[in-house]
Amino acid sequence: MSAVRTLSPPAADEARRQTALDAYGVVDTVPEQAYDDIVRLAVTLCDVPAAAISLIDHERQWFKAQIGLNTRETPRAEAICDQAIRNPGTTLVIDDLAQSGLPASSLRIDGDPLRFYAGVPLLSPDGQPLGAVCVLDSKPRTLTQGQREGLEVLARQTQHLLELRRYAMEQRRLLSEREAFAQRLEDAHADLQRRNALLQHSATHDALTGLLNRAALAQLRDNPDAMRQLQQSPYTLMLLDVDHFKDVNDRHGHLLGDRALRAVADAVAASIRERDIAVRYGGEEFLILLPDTRLASAVQVAERIRNRIALAPLPFSLTVSIGLASGEPTRDWSEQVFDRADQALYRAKATGRNRVVVDDTPLHHG
Repeated sequence: MSAVRTLSPPAADEARRQTALDAYGVVDTVPEQAYDDIVRLAVTLCDVPAAAISLIDHERQWFKAQIGLNTRETPRAEAICDQAIRNPGTTLVIDDLAQSGLPASSLRIDGDPLRFYAGVPLLSPDGQPLGAVCVLDSKPRTLTQGQREGLEVLARQTQHLLELRRYAMEQRRLLSEREAFAQRLEDAHADLQRRNALLQHSATHDALTGLLNRAALAQLRDNPDAMRQLQQSPYTLMLLDVDHFKDVNDRHGHLLGDRALRAVADAVAASIRERDIAVRYGGEEFLILLPDTRLASAVQVAERIRNRIALAPLPFSLTVSIGLASGEPTRDWSEQVFDRADQALYRAKATGRNRVVVDDTPLHHG
């Protein structure tokens, strides 16, 4: 019978040992065939009625696999495997527990108290004891040298199983970290795209009205492909100016003045098509480009805008003057089209405001 050491390990050693065991994530897991096969082999090899893979976890002994025992765990204080791990390089064999001087174990084998124990400590790669592969019997016995060596082989195989488990856990952790890193990269890229889109939007849109600004209009005019697409058929250019806007600001304040400009922008956006282009061109001036639109249709759009603005929910009446000019395909969008629309706008304002004027001919009066 091997000598039994009963001294408790130093606290620092115990902390390292527990950390090593925790790294496997095996305690309190469900039964697994590979570990169950180890204890079956141990029972057959040693010709005993009971065997277990015991892990020493804090203040308890927990069995990953077992045959012939009446419980899944016991208090550590009465675990003989806890004695086995105090001398991790040696197989502990107790031929007769009643003669060992150790406290009686609560383990029962077919209802009888435990008498025989043989256990091989399970070690982590750095030598930390985790538990033991053990065989047990309710009567005294002695292992043959072959049985002892076979039990040690089974302990080494159990260590391999535990290492495979830890390796698989580490690979899953690394995979999870890579996936999380890839997701962070994807999220960062999406965030960068959103920020770029916001920057692009703020650079090309008027903050107050949400319409395009003059910078966007300049980009459009400098884009030959876009201009060719816009000018491949007759188009109409519309210039809109809010009537007496200075008086609105002077009488009602700039907050209501801003509200009036937003009402104009809303009326414009609600009256045009998705492919039409609306620009806040100046303080109270708006430019609307209607591709593939002749003057007669453009006048209807202008009147819709003017009527919507007149009905805007404001604490004062608001009107606009609108000038229209047509552009022909195959020609550049020249300053002449803009100038003719501007002249039409001037005539709309000069003839009483709150009206739509096409080139040099007043068509509608307010």
